[in-house]
Amino acid sequence: MDAVLLARLQFALTIMFHYLFPPLTIGLGLIMVLTEGRFVRTGDRRYEALARFWTKIYAVTFAVGVASGIVMEFEFGTNWATYSRFVGDVFGSALAAEGVFAFFLESGFLAVVVFGWGRVSRRLHYFATVMVWLGSMFSAVWIVVANSWQQTPAGYHIVGTGAAARAEILDFWAMVFNPSSVDRLVHVLLGGLIQGAFFSMSVCAWYLLKRRHVELAKRGFDIGLVVAALCSLAIVASGHHQAQTVTVTQPAKLAAFEGHFRTLDGGAPLYLFGFPDAEAEQVELGVAVPKALSLLAHGDPNQPVTALDQFPPPDRPPVGLSFQSYHLMVLLGGLFIGLTLLALLLRWRGRLYQTRWLLWAFVFAVVGPIVSNQAGWIAAEVGRQPWVVYGLLRTSDAISQTVPAEQIVGSIVMFGVIYLGLLALWLFVLNSKIQHGPELHTAAGGEGPASLIGAASALHEAGHSLTATDDAETDAPETSGGADDADRAPPTPSESVPEGEDEP
Repeated sequence: MDAVLLARLQFALTIMFHYLFPPLTIGLGLIMVLTEGRFVRTGDRRYEALARFWTKIYAVTFAVGVASGIVMEFEFGTNWATYSRFVGDVFGSALAAEGVFAFFLESGFLAVVVFGWGRVSRRLHYFATVMVWLGSMFSAVWIVVANSWQQTPAGYHIVGTGAAARAEILDFWAMVFNPSSVDRLVHVLLGGLIQGAFFSMSVCAWYLLKRRHVELAKRGFDIGLVVAALCSLAIVASGHHQAQTVTVTQPAKLAAFEGHFRTLDGGAPLYLFGFPDAEAEQVELGVAVPKALSLLAHGDPNQPVTALDQFPPPDRPPVGLSFQSYHLMVLLGGLFIGLTLLALLLRWRGRLYQTRWLLWAFVFAVVGPIVSNQAGWIAAEVGRQPWVVYGLLRTSDAISQTVPAEQIVGSIVMFGVIYLGLLALWLFVLNSKIQHGPELHTAAGGEGPASLIGAASALHEAGHSLTATDDAETDAPETSGGADDADRAPPTPSESVPEGEDEP
């Protein structure tokens, strides 16, 4: 058993499981901000019901994400001791900033968002929701900065020699704004927004198909659709700009992404799909657009693109996995654009919510952004190999020298069981909340009928006796805990429940 391969496998499984949750909180955070913003502006209780519903799902996702992410920091010290010593100053400062500026911001205001309904003002609660969303993005900022420094190191110098060598920060802001950090951060955030938007559309489409919470589901689907369409288009521009940066900073990675084995005097072709053969140095069954890679990379269809033949074999990334994961990400991105633009067209024509096959497609389309985000991470990390810090530290030299392969296998099995349990728990809670669905709150701080205290207060303010029993008093209309009529959602025929279904 190869300890290096096992340590890489363990970290890959750990971070791939963890990476199910941060993109969802980033995207769902924006959905919460937009939904609650509509409630604050209009007073429509249906938007409040949606905001409360998304908050519950956000909270459980955040909790599982935190629990699954803690393990990675221990793995740095157990399996990757040489790496931790080499990048400790750089990586440690970014992780500290993530904890101070992001985690505490997000977790602190999340308490207000979850428990503050009816206890703080609408505007203060909305402010807390915005802070939670910003906290989720700030967390991504520092993690992406740390990882991007490994891709394109900057603002450092090397102290010591041999096994005692380590990188120290010379310029903190040069480290933060290293050549790839901004491009990669924008791409990661857009990927998270897409995942959250497709998740919200999946849930709302399921409600529409089951004729439950129809008016709420339409409003929720509209918000998610706009976010998904805009971000799906924006991520194309982000990906293109990032690929141009990779052309300069990591040419071997780009060559692996595109199956580009030989540097040509003319323009390089762009493969749409195929099966790279690293030994034969060709792409089997490949379909390529002539000179398109040169055009996209350099803006000149005749300019050569650096190929893998410019690097010694030990310095070349694994081509097959890099190529396929990268092309899978691009393919799914194209599908997102097609789905969302078609849905917008049908929405404009007033036929979207009658097109059941498309709603079913959106129910299952939530898998697409999850796979796309995972594939993008695989492409970025595998394409960096054989370096853990590009050009400075090889992956094979970064592991702990005293941890045998047998112990790594045991920890993989243990964490695999724990993560399966966490996944099952998250899916169970998620399913129960979706099955229950959003609830209309007719009074601030109360669910369903107005609370007894709220009703008594409203009667007293209206000048009625609290103990009178005459007809004039008993015929008084029901109140909503002192809330204005504008704060109550008017009944709509489309909210009726079909025969045979339970009241939401």
